[in-house]
Amino acid sequence: MKTLLLTAAALIAHSLSGSAAMPATPPPVATAVSSYDALDTRIEELMARNDVKGMAIAIIEGNAIRHIRAFGYANVEDQRPLKTDTIMYAASITKAAFAYMVLQLVDEGKIDLDRPIREYLARPLPEYSGGERDWSSLEGDDAWRLLTPRMLLTHSSGLANLRWFEPDNDMSFHFTPGTAYAYSGEGFYLLQFVLEEGLGLDVKEEMQRRIYDRFGMPNTSMQWRDDFADHLADGYEFDGTFVPHDHRDNVSASGSMDSTIADQARMWRGMMMGEGLSTEMRAEWTRPEVPIHTKSKFPTIEVLGTYDPRGPQVHLAGALGVDTWRGPSGWFFAKGGHNDWTGNIVQCDESNKRCLALLGNDVRAELIYPAIVTMVLGNTRYPWWWTYPELFGGDEPPRM
Repeated sequence: MKTLLLTAAALIAHSLSGSAAMPATPPPVATAVSSYDALDTRIEELMARNDVKGMAIAIIEGNAIRHIRAFGYANVEDQRPLKTDTIMYAASITKAAFAYMVLQLVDEGKIDLDRPIREYLARPLPEYSGGERDWSSLEGDDAWRLLTPRMLLTHSSGLANLRWFEPDNDMSFHFTPGTAYAYSGEGFYLLQFVLEEGLGLDVKEEMQRRIYDRFGMPNTSMQWRDDFADHLADGYEFDGTFVPHDHRDNVSASGSMDSTIADQARMWRGMMMGEGLSTEMRAEWTRPEVPIHTKSKFPTIEVLGTYDPRGPQVHLAGALGVDTWRGPSGWFFAKGGHNDWTGNIVQCDESNKRCLALLGNDVRAELIYPAIVTMVLGNTRYPWWWTYPELFGGDEPPRM
């Protein structure tokens, strides 16, 4: 692992220029890629040097999808190449799309971001028990009454990331809701519960109609489809261990989306351009709301109370389903998706209306993402040290 990390750090500095010498001040505005062939060649070199089995890229500029490409293998053992229509696990990128869907409901007056969720439920939240979404452990703690959809979407609920990280899987509040940032998939599960139990909505159908159908995404779903089986990407852990693509039968606002790089390009183009939202809600989606100052993103509860000045320096903050920060050319926002065999990230330049989507069915792809982002978007000042502390968590952020 150490060899791979050293290789990645060196490659970040080189980018497309092939030179390790970096200018004292990076250019304030990123320019478009001059040659996609050169970009693809460089990505293939980065993948080979870091043993990345498979990854895919999409570049969006304004209302146009400029470049889509898949590299490597969907399954090395079978020598199946990764293609732009290969089904890949989107993981927590689901959260950004779910938040965008919720904002459509806000536009239609079906839900209010700042109305307490208790007002949408027929019974107190702790009275809902049994099944996968059991909230009975919150009995006796009235903090749940403070929760709003905005808090759940900005990771400021006070709940742990996932309930199985808690003793006996019992949920509890680690701070007063709305007062801090701590990444919480449980917050998204809870808002999904509110939509389904309180508003009587089918989240799978709402996502299909409002996001996937709207943006023309035929190979994306919140739930496993049998027709995915013949064009599927399997996964690879950091040590190269093979992990077969699993069938996610449960709909999860936190991360059940299966998709393709081609579909992700369409989705991020549409969301960047604000399609399906009012101008007000599009601005609300990426507005910085909850300041982030912790030394890392994970583990969410353990890092509470830590401080790294680099977060405040770039105005890093949680927004609605995405994180946002101040880059050289203005505001940027991003959403990642990660597990032991998946590495995804999307970064978007709000000022220049440019997005870069990167999906990896090999978690080692995360090693080369800073270099690729730099090649495409320029120096975004993204806090790699915060998102991937195990890779880039040193005293200095990776050189861009």
